[in-house]
Amino acid sequence: MQLIIFTDLDGTLINHETYSHAAAQPALDAMRRNHVPLIMASSKTAAEIAALRFELGFGHCPAIVENGAGILEPDGTGSAADNQAYLRLREILNALPADLRAKYRGFGDCTVAEVAEMTGLTIEAAQLAVQRQFSEPGVWSGSPQELEHFETLLAEQGISTKRGGRFLTLSFGADKAQRMKEITARYVTQGARPKTVALGDAPNDAAMLEAADIGVIVANSHGAAMPRLAGEAEGRITRTEKEGPQGWNHAVLAIFQEHGLI
Repeated sequence: MQLIIFTDLDGTLINHETYSHAAAQPALDAMRRNHVPLIMASSKTAAEIAALRFELGFGHCPAIVENGAGILEPDGTGSAADNQAYLRLREILNALPADLRAKYRGFGDCTVAEVAEMTGLTIEAAQLAVQRQFSEPGVWSGSPQELEHFETLLAEQGISTKRGGRFLTLSFGADKAQRMKEITARYVTQGARPKTVALGDAPNDAAMLEAADIGVIVANSHGAAMPRLAGEAEGRITRTEKEGPQGWNHAVLAIFQEHGLI
């Protein structure tokens, strides 16, 4: 059966601190040899993912950007789309009560240098990270009660919130799981749907992991812990012992061995 792999990036395929994917190279090589699509699914922007996708040799695959708020097509469509959705989101955010608004510091409130400091990215990489089209990552500094009020007011305007490994991200519409279903449909051949594999490390990956045929929670000691998921009791979702790309590599190679691909 054909496989298709959907993966989060930071803390999963990419090392949380160094942003390196070197430890995952054996599994990436095996994917290319077996023509298994790699669908990146991240909070990163189209501008960020386009460069990484090309570097890894999966430029022919679509990618899920900004936590599912958009899709970057293989031909690059989506990387230069307008940012009207983002501007509207910022308008709604800035209209919130001043005391609540002050507790949320998004990328749009920061300079490129400040985003680099917040994320650990280089200045060049941070310049790509601020080229947002659909969503706004940021840091919440208020109380849990204030956060609940903040989220309620945004929800009334059609904005959802997702808590990732580092940031609270605001967006309209779709999530990673919905985009995974949409993209998988493109790979159906002669009525056969490929088996979906999803890997992630943070709560904002949970829906994608639950929706996949095979889910892998990659260990991550740097951010919010992944809650126990229903698929774990069913055996569809497992957890790695090693973190980041090391855990990712081990999990993917194990899945390939189980399916006779190595």
